[in-house]
Amino acid sequence: MTIFDHKHNKVFGIAIDAGSGLKQAIKDARKAFYQENDLETFKKLIITSLGQYATTILIDSEFGPHLISRYPKQCSPMMAFEADVYHISDEDRITKLPDNIKVSDFSRLGYKVLKFFMYYAPNDNIEINEQKQKIIENIGKECVKNNISFLMEPLVYDPIKRPGSLDYAYLKPQLVENATKTFSNPKFNINYLKVEVPVDLSFVEGFGDPIIKQKEAIKFFKDASIAASGIPLLYLSAGVSFEWFKASLKMAVKAEVDCSGFMCGRAIWSEAIKVFGEQGEEGLNSWLNTTGQNRLNELISLFN
Repeated sequence: MTIFDHKHNKVFGIAIDAGSGLKQAIKDARKAFYQENDLETFKKLIITSLGQYATTILIDSEFGPHLISRYPKQCSPMMAFEADVYHISDEDRITKLPDNIKVSDFSRLGYKVLKFFMYYAPNDNIEINEQKQKIIENIGKECVKNNISFLMEPLVYDPIKRPGSLDYAYLKPQLVENATKTFSNPKFNINYLKVEVPVDLSFVEGFGDPIIKQKEAIKFFKDASIAASGIPLLYLSAGVSFEWFKASLKMAVKAEVDCSGFMCGRAIWSEAIKVFGEQGEEGLNSWLNTTGQNRLNELISLFN
């Protein structure tokens, strides 16, 4: 089973692997109507609705095993191999592996694609980066051993400069390019790279403060994509609004980068949390079958 669309040879993915943070957001939205199975209901409805158009949907290992039957036939299941993000230390930002599942369990459960993410600062302490690389290399070996495809998500950061600042905006293109280059090394056995767009649109001409010209931004897209060395490159939405993620993909298409598609999370479904809170399961399902599906198809249309 492939996560690529047969017509376009692209990946049109939805990510719903968020854990305790999403659970709390739903709890806050539902208030007195909150039920313990609300997070599962939310994910289940996204799978059954958006899975009609998505080529793959990424879910976490807590709900993945028993929601596998909810995937539409044409939508490839993908499962994350990591503990909750809130278990990550602020010091080294090393992702914790899950206690409830092993790589060897994926095929048995019906998942042929594994996703793993790691915060990665190319200019961080060498020992920390070597430790992170070793973890990723070991996961890659296990994926090969168990005939599982490996999707790696390096989320870049800088030890000093903060996202949202102008200093970080200048640095981000190089961080994304360097991280992409690092994990394109065959020793990691990575089949897909899920990466951030290499620019902060808040500082790009035509979107926010015109600090970075669009011509420069397009070059940053090209340079970062070349660094992948032929590994399929998927852009993630990183929590931005739908319109900004759509604009980012448009810029990638304009740059004619070798982009294999996207994995979109909150940019598509974040507003559905409020709908679930105010209108319940029926309202959520209606929103997903209209606004949610329309948004997904808008993104897909960019690759026509």
